[in-house]
Amino acid sequence: MISLFILPTCPYCRKVLNYLDTTDLKYNILNIDEKINYDEMMRLGGKRQVPLLFDSDNNVVMYESADIIEYLKTL
Repeated sequence: MISLFILPTCPYCRKVLNYLDTTDLKYNILNIDEKINYDEMMRLGGKRQVPLLFDSDNNVVMYESADIIEYLKTL
């Protein structure tokens, strides 16, 4: 399952979300304004940067919107 950690006001997060909206991929959106999501993001990635993609099926954790989109194109 794909999880995307975001801040709603982040333009780079919107870029990834806009791409996801054009696909049939199933994904979870996790707003890091919520402490539980922030804590999970820090556990997975170690830094306060969004967007952060976590693909639990392939054990992939990545930052950078362009890199995330390129990865999503391979799924």
